[in-house]
Amino acid sequence: MLPEREKARELLEEAERCNPEPWGDHSRVAAYCAEMIARECEGMDPDKAYILGLLHDIGRRFGVRHLGHVSDGYSYMMELGYDEAARVCLTHSFHDQTTDGYIGNFDTTEEELKLIRDALKKIVPDEYDDLIRLCDSLAGAEGVMDIKERMNDVKRRYGFYPQEKWDNNIRLKEYFEEKAGKDIYTLLRH
Repeated sequence: MLPEREKARELLEEAERCNPEPWGDHSRVAAYCAEMIARECEGMDPDKAYILGLLHDIGRRFGVRHLGHVSDGYSYMMELGYDEAARVCLTHSFHDQTTDGYIGNFDTTEEELKLIRDALKKIVPDEYDDLIRLCDSLAGAEGVMDIKERMNDVKRRYGFYPQEKWDNNIRLKEYFEEKAGKDIYTLLRH
């Protein structure tokens, strides 16, 4: 289940009041990218894509956390009954459904880490999981970024970027370009 668009916007705005950082604008850019790409892809729902993009980082409402934002977002969305949004709160950070290549600090409790790992084992990624992963790699706080520039930005901030995750993001870009029949950057131009 997902909230309606307006409710998703309200959830993000409320979350930004709790933790006013650039992540809110990043989430809006990811939502824009997801909606625009889904519009061009047969069988995908642009509204669903937008809502998922908007809420993928909602766990950041609880403060500055790295891996903790994943468990916080998942738990928060599950509490509200939004299981589809909870799912992308998990999947957007992991290219292979494990925490092995996570970029950032493992700032979770053992219980939170177990929650993440157990939930990831139960999920079979779908196109929406892949789309939000891609859009997370395209979205800067100030707008759409070149995917390689965005990944290099993350690498500069955290000191590394796993090659497997890098390669997976490039594959996702190519997959959605083929599915949409358009270059991603042409599609995302205003």
